[in-house]
Amino acid sequence: MAEQEVPIKTVHLFPLLDQKLIALLKSLSAEEWNKPTLAKLWTIKDIAAHLLDGNIRVISSAHQFAGDPPPNPINSYRDLVDFLNGLNATWVKAMRRVSPQLLIELLETTGKQYSEIMAAADLFAPAPFSVAWAGEDKSVNWFHIAREYTEKFHHQQQIREAVGKQGIITAQLFYPCVDTFMCGLSHAYRTVIANTGALIQIIITGEAGGSWHLLKTAEGWTLTKEAGLAPDTIITLSPDIAWKVFTKGIDPQTALEASHISGNINLGENLFNMVAVMA
Repeated sequence: MAEQEVPIKTVHLFPLLDQKLIALLKSLSAEEWNKPTLAKLWTIKDIAAHLLDGNIRVISSAHQFAGDPPPNPINSYRDLVDFLNGLNATWVKAMRRVSPQLLIELLETTGKQYSEIMAAADLFAPAPFSVAWAGEDKSVNWFHIAREYTEKFHHQQQIREAVGKQGIITAQLFYPCVDTFMCGLSHAYRTVIANTGALIQIIITGEAGGSWHLLKTAEGWTLTKEAGLAPDTIITLSPDIAWKVFTKGIDPQTALEASHISGNINLGENLFNMVAVMA
């Protein structure tokens, strides 16, 4: 039996992304650690602490340790988001007593363990957590891991944005992130009414970008790389706008105004309301 092809390969990229993160953090001045970021209430140091939390949660889960259960029942997407926001806030607040130097050391140590856990995963086995922003109640590991990759990517990019140090908007590192974000499109468009056969093309410009198609079928909207038909709507946006709007780094209207829609404008506008983070 032929081996299944992983739709979005990210496992091999975690060590490289971590390497770039550590080099970035080591380059920061004491003042830069306290700079504000697009992550609203979080400074650069807070984001670094949040990234450490992500590593520690994955390693702890690999030890078959679940931690405290949610204090309240989780009956909806909003309940889940509120629970995660509470966990994040508690951790970040506690980590404010930790030095930047220690944070870097802990990120280096746990990052290696985290990458090893991802590399050992059965990519087509059921994932421990579903990708809820894509509308899934159950996901397989390759998608869960790709979602984890988008978390590490966009938080590092938030730090880079805050200090004006670019370096990861590349075809190698950015494309798998945005390709994963696009997996949320069908869910984001679930309430958008259109005739069967309606086709939307999304183009993200530059060498790091690409092209995706969203097709309306009798069952709903379906994401496809190749459509073979002339699109009714073409949405063109830059990588910089794409990662920010899908992670709530800028508001939808600002992103829309900085992008271009041709054809059926109404069909295109909904793209800018898609959120590919738990928020």
